[in-house]
Amino acid sequence: MEDKRIVKTKRSLKAAMTEMLAREDFEHISITALCRKADVSRITFYSHYNDKYALLDDIFNDMLWQGTEDYYKRQEENNPSHRLAAGYVNMLDSILELYYERFDFFQHTNPEKNPYLASRFYSIVLETVEKHTLHVKKHLRLKYSPKKIAGFVCFGMLGFVNESHKEKTPLEEIKRQARELLTDLLRSGVLTEEEGEKQA
Repeated sequence: MEDKRIVKTKRSLKAAMTEMLAREDFEHISITALCRKADVSRITFYSHYNDKYALLDDIFNDMLWQGTEDYYKRQEENNPSHRLAAGYVNMLDSILELYYERFDFFQHTNPEKNPYLASRFYSIVLETVEKHTLHVKKHLRLKYSPKKIAGFVCFGMLGFVNESHKEKTPLEEIKRQARELLTDLLRSGVLTEEEGEKQA
């Protein structure tokens, strides 16, 4: 377990990064300005992180841990039999819940403004969905590789959510429609070679 002072310092640096992203692109944020905002020295910064990219990865890792914990909790509560559609919907709900809970940070993952943040965010989500799909593969015959399915699901859901925002669809309606779309897709058998209760 990390020392409380280290935890506090890292928390300050992460908060400073999030605040600075509201004013400037990630590529233009300097370590000096970041340390000034967090009220820590450059020496202290480099005792914890090699560069600002490592700090960003730490922020993403915190969120990945939080999202994973939420997903397993949902699985335990409403999908103990590990049904296909329910498992993916639980993952979708965990990702969306975290995304909107930490929208102060995720709003800056626009690929045009912050391509590195967008790339890291997408790669983490893609990797998470691929790992889940690899687990699914142990129980169901898939028509395509886990990587292809993960890419299809991630790109599709990302596009759906982005277009929903452009149409000013209310948040709860976005979540409901996304769940419905994903459930219908998975129950259709388009991704697996099996039908029936396991996919429900």
